[in-house]
This record gives sequence, structure tokens and C-alpha cells, in this order.
Amino acid sequence: MSAAGSTPVRFGVIGGSGVYQMSDVEVVAEHEIDTPFGAPSDLLVEARVGNRTVFFLPRHGRGHRLLPAEVPYRANIHAMKSAGVTHLLAVSAVGIMKEHIRPGEMVVPTQIFDRTKDIRASTFFGDGVAGHVSLADPFCEELRQPLIAAARACGATVHDGGTYVCMEGPQFSTRAESHFYRSAVDASVIGMTAIPEAKLAREAEMCYALLAMGTDYDCWNETAADVSVEAVLATLRANAEMGNQVVLAVAGLLPETSACDCLSAARFATITAPEAISPQAKARLRVLYGKYWD
Repeated sequence: MSAAGSTPVRFGVIGGSGVYQMSDVEVVAEHEIDTPFGAPSDLLVEARVGNRTVFFLPRHGRGHRLLPAEVPYRANIHAMKSAGVTHLLAVSAVGIMKEHIRPGEMVVPTQIFDRTKDIRASTFFGDGVAGHVSLADPFCEELRQPLIAAARACGATVHDGGTYVCMEGPQFSTRAESHFYRSAVDASVIGMTAIPEAKLAREAEMCYALLAMGTDYDCWNETAADVSVEAVLATLRANAEMGNQVVLAVAGLLPETSACDCLSAARFATITAPEAISPQAKARLRVLYGKYWD
């Protein structure tokens, strides 16, 4: 389904630091951005990929300094929004929860099951402004489909669909938890960062999709070695080049304009009466919702 009107598409990527090693990428500028929600994880990198501008942000900071719960998710999404990003691709390492998915393969999920512990700020609303958006389908098909096509064109083995369990971390699962996610949730992969990223992207009216790179079998698979940081890093290094190529390919497949419903997801979200919203709150949320209030 599409909303009325059409918006120029601008592409953003949240992931690791591999963009700096990509061939065929021209770094144009690095932007230090301040947001009402603090500083993002790092500088926002503006690059050219072919004829398209792409904005890139390392989720954990350069050198991977931030734990999943320490990532400033609101600042990251707000920074992307302030740069005009409409289509946001997340790239994440994940544990594998299905027998038919192998380490080194990729998953483009359709659902998320939230197992974080409410210690991460997960909404732009609050502090005097009440609002609610739909998250029934947290990933955007307009971005998912080019992502799948791009990954397959690059030679990756890609699994279309499935549920991503987002756990709190930073520890990996217990064996009991791992078996629970497989049986009760029918999870395909497990990670630590899609929440609150997906929630905030929807509130910020962005098309959001996730490229999940399988690094290991979670500890449910007792015939495989238990997950270790060494195993994860080894597979990540092997996957890095493929992931980079997929990002480049997606940039070339996106449309020039979009009328996706995601781009107006918060049009009727605000419950608070306009006259009851303080000037301070309006200033804080202007980049996100000013078009509805001005």
C-alpha cells in the first residue's frame, strides 16, 4: 500500500565500519550532528555510490565501543532523519535458530520478537506528547525486496522472511532460552540491536529493513560448538566483503521516489491535542513531526 504523494528517496545504512573499506565509494563529508536526544554513535558519513548519496553510521561507534544497550538509538535515527534519509538499511550479525540456515548465509526477516528489558529508550514520544504508531509489520517491503534481490545478485545465500528475536545481551542466550525461542517463537535468527531501532525508524517515518548475517548456531544446537566471540568474528570477517557488496547493490536498485505508507506512518499518531503541546516539545520533535504541526 502507498500513501498519497511521492518523496525523493535518500538511502541510509546503519552497521559496522566496513564502508570505509568499500571500493567504488566516494566519501564526500563526515558530519558531526547534535540531536535533541544527544549525540549519535559516531560521525555521520556522507558518501556517493554511483549517482546516489548514501549516509552511513557505525551503530557501535568506530572501533565497536558501545554495547547494544549503550547505543544511542534515538540520536542515531534522528540524525538519519535530519539528513533526509527515507530508506534505512540495518546490517547486523545474528545467531542462527534454524537448522537449514548455515553460518555465512543471510536472512532478511519479516518479524521481530522483543526480549529486551525496557532499559533502552524506545520512543520519541513522551515528555508531554503522547503518540502511537503501528508496528504490526516492522520491516518495509519496499526496501526488503530490493535487499533480497541485491543479495542474491551478489551471490549470497539469502533466506526470505522469518522472525528476529532481539535479546538484551550483552551475554549470549542460555540453552533454555535458546530452545524457548525456537519452540515458542519459531525464531529464525537472534540478535541484540533491531529493538528499538525498528520502532524508532517507524516513528521517524522511514522505510526500514534488516540484512541479518548469520555468524553461528545459537547454543540450542548441541552438535555445534557453543557460540563464542572468536567464532562470531571469524565469520564476520568472511562475510564483510559480501555485506559491503550487497549495500552497494541495494543503492542501485532503490527507486528515485517513493509513496510508501512508512513515509507517513506517524501522520495520525499524536494523541495529545496540538494546543497542549509545549513549545519545547514541538522544538524537540520538529524534525520528525513539524510538517504536521506547522
